Amino acid sequence: MKLKHLVVIAVGVCLALPAAVCAEPVTINWWHAMRSARGKVVDTMIKSFNDSQSEYVVVGTNKGNYDEVMNAGVAAFRAKKQPHLLQVFEVGTQTMMQSGAIYPVYELMSKAGFDIDWSNYLQAVLSYYMDADGNLMSMPFNSSTPIMYYNVSMFEKAGIEPLSKTEAITWDKLGEITKKLVSEGIAPAGMVTAWQSWTQLENYSAIHNTPFASKANGYEGLDTELMINNPLVISHIERLKEWTKDKRFMYGGQKYQGPKAEFIAQNAAVYIDSVSGIAKLKKAVSDFKWDAAPLPVEASMKKPQNSIIGGASLWVLNGHSDKEYKGVATFLKFLASNEMQSYWHKETGYFPITMNAYNDLKAKGYFKENPLQAVGIDQLNRAVPTKISRGLRLGYFVQIRNIINEELELVWNGKKTPKEALDNAVKRSNVQLRTFEKTYE
Repeated sequence: MKLKHLVVIAVGVCLALPAAVCAEPVTINWWHAMRSARGKVVDTMIKSFNDSQSEYVVVGTNKGNYDEVMNAGVAAFRAKKQPHLLQVFEVGTQTMMQSGAIYPVYELMSKAGFDIDWSNYLQAVLSYYMDADGNLMSMPFNSSTPIMYYNVSMFEKAGIEPLSKTEAITWDKLGEITKKLVSEGIAPAGMVTAWQSWTQLENYSAIHNTPFASKANGYEGLDTELMINNPLVISHIERLKEWTKDKRFMYGGQKYQGPKAEFIAQNAAVYIDSVSGIAKLKKAVSDFKWDAAPLPVEASMKKPQNSIIGGASLWVLNGHSDKEYKGVATFLKFLASNEMQSYWHKETGYFPITMNAYNDLKAKGYFKENPLQAVGIDQLNRAVPTKISRGLRLGYFVQIRNIINEELELVWNGKKTPKEALDNAVKRSNVQLRTFEKTYE
């Protein structure tokens, strides 16, 4: 048969079939920050979507760490070469919302014809990415919260009972535990913490329903100001500083590498970090037993609030066709399915973002077999988020966290009192907030 006859037959077949069957699939570009093992999980999820249908092809591209991904997205948007989806860490939320570059997720899903029951999503996760009117601006993706890991072997040696996975101990009780462990020579140091702004100020404030910033933590206006130099937070930092004197608290660095290394080396008995650290500890620790518990609370807090999240969400960028946006919406709906959320949670430790996925895992006995994975979810869901505990909405939040970290380091090395450091952190951060306000007013 001649080539022209084959072409005629092929054209005839395509005319007889729905247009989507013969059309070239629409390409959807997703720029993300997931690397190594997590990057492979993302690749698997993308492949599952691409294999499940023929209308769209998602192309995932790692653009480096969170900062690099966000910077790449901004540069691409200015050059009118932006991807459809951009993964941005939670501290970039206010910047993205004010950028004028986004297509809000709630509008996207509605226009694409997807009737989403947003009440089925984990509200403490969803609320972080909502505007002041409760509309979802970006789709949650990798969400975590901090919890407390502890060396069970050291606790047993000291005759200390295991901690509850659901009921938080008080900070006073943690002080007693760490004092016993250190004074009896069982642990070189009591406690270390990763991400000190996130764990010891942001989450501490949320759990105790204490404003981190004015204007409902920035949700209700750009003219917000930091409020972390309040008596409760000052008292908390004073306590940690006091604990450094007898090694109940040891500063291990701003992020997670140092504190994690100290815990793995058994130089500290207690380690506060993200729930996403569970998988890493399972691989790294083989010479002692460890477990996890909720973050401590003040004795005066009878009903602690939910903790808040860290991680990132997926932002849809402007400048694409309706046909492409239908593909983006279809892909986001696919990612939120029970199968994908269960897979994501099992492989990475990040939360499933829907109650359906959580309940499905629970019904299958997953959390009975893996009780560690329930600690963070239970802590996150133990209370309905308030205007204070739903999250933070601050401009230039990356810079603000750096300021807080710098000031806290001056506390730990004895150069400033907690009040002096927190007062200065507020003063310096408010300069950043006013600059952001002027830029986007």
